[in-house]
Amino acid sequence: MSDSEKNTNKGLLGTIERVGNKLPHPVIIFIIFAIGIIFISEISVRLGLSAPMANPETGETGVIEAVSLMNSEGIAHIFNSAVSNFTGFAPLGTVLVAMLGVGVAEWTGLISSSLKKLLSNVPAWLLTAMVVFAGIISNIASDAGYVVVVPLGAIMFAAAGRHPIAGLAAAFAGVSAGFSANLIFGPTDALLAGITNDALSSANIGYEVETTGNWYFIFVSTFVLTGVGAFVTERFVEPRLGTYDGDYKPTQDPLKSTENKGLLYALLTLIAFLIIMGLLMIPQNAPLRALDETTGQMTLSNFLSSGLLFMIFLLFALPGLAYGITTGKIKSSHDFVQGMSESMSSMGGYLVLAFFAAQFIDYFAYTNLGSILASNGATLLENIGFIGLPLILAFILFTSFINLFMGSASAKWAIMAPIFAPMMYNLNIAPEMTLMAYRIADSSSNVVSPLMSYFAMILVFAQRYDKKSGLGTIISTMIYYTVAFLITWSVLLIIWYSFGLPLGPGAPATL
Repeated sequence: MSDSEKNTNKGLLGTIERVGNKLPHPVIIFIIFAIGIIFISEISVRLGLSAPMANPETGETGVIEAVSLMNSEGIAHIFNSAVSNFTGFAPLGTVLVAMLGVGVAEWTGLISSSLKKLLSNVPAWLLTAMVVFAGIISNIASDAGYVVVVPLGAIMFAAAGRHPIAGLAAAFAGVSAGFSANLIFGPTDALLAGITNDALSSANIGYEVETTGNWYFIFVSTFVLTGVGAFVTERFVEPRLGTYDGDYKPTQDPLKSTENKGLLYALLTLIAFLIIMGLLMIPQNAPLRALDETTGQMTLSNFLSSGLLFMIFLLFALPGLAYGITTGKIKSSHDFVQGMSESMSSMGGYLVLAFFAAQFIDYFAYTNLGSILASNGATLLENIGFIGLPLILAFILFTSFINLFMGSASAKWAIMAPIFAPMMYNLNIAPEMTLMAYRIADSSSNVVSPLMSYFAMILVFAQRYDKKSGLGTIISTMIYYTVAFLITWSVLLIIWYSFGLPLGPGAPATL
């Protein structure tokens, strides 16, 4: 037995990992879950399960009922939606498009050479914090951090002679568990603020949450979580993983003159590309700006939500092309295509996982079981009668639990906001505080939820370095971050609430 196996087999987390890894292949698990939802949906209909649901657009309160997949309409839905569920699976296009560009940069050797250059100038003590920090700030690009920063974190740790899965975990923690922290507000802030305002309006509450409503708090959270993530990685995760003895071995040879020259041309290409993108984005009437009908201003919101991923593809592909041509790795168009093709060949397992995961997630939404669980649970919590900090902390714990069953932050908040935003407003808790509490819970528990859209992809990345990795490996590794982030972030929120600090410009903690 290796040192790594001895370390990871100990204690409760070792038990979790062993049990988790003895489960069937994730594909089979999703198949079992999907079949289970089919039967549970029919039972739920027979039991008459339902939940009250407010319509944010009309303000009317109705009832949402369980929908069966075992009647004629449900069976038709299973067959008719299978292909569209797969092709419309949100992470699918994000992963594949980004990996095309990353594949070129990785195949030509640009990534490994860049990391060698970077690591020669970065102090070892700073590497972990840098990986976590990069994961957190990548959230401004929405989900792109999952397919860019997470695999890079593993590569950087391996190149430094450290356990690559520890690097993967640190990056995953930053990207996913720290999803609601950043140095600046972005599309997610605008989306969740809009849902909150709709919920308040439906309850006839004349209060508006701005996109910047959580800015001060998420700015400070970025540095707090970076420190916590680095501490957890070095103090708990790496010691538990032990010494890496897998097949992946980064090259330790010094850079050749042609590689240094390739890095220079790749850098010049990157600078030229960024200048061009700046001209397309920054001027008031730039081509990538579009009119926001709500504000009447030209903004980048449409580009950030739809076009940013193609930019990331070019961000890696063009410097990779320049590097490959300079070093002689790319001699023809066939070589350029080969780089992308090889990156796609490694994604075969993910495509299979994505197909069955997409079916299960669709069944969960179609049957309304997730909505009923969230709504009834929220109502129960409301009836308990908590106020102030106890209510906020109970709300965080409740949302963390719900997040294990509903991965989408916006969909979940669209269900919960009409209940919690008005309720907590009436208890003198500002909607910005309610929203921030929600975001803390939603982010922190992402990394231990197998239903999180990118969880299957993270497992595939881990299996590149350790073929024995399974769901248990990921969950038992990432639970450290969930617990640490939940506690630390909640304490920070308590401090903010206790001192009455504004969460953002003109955004109080209490009313």
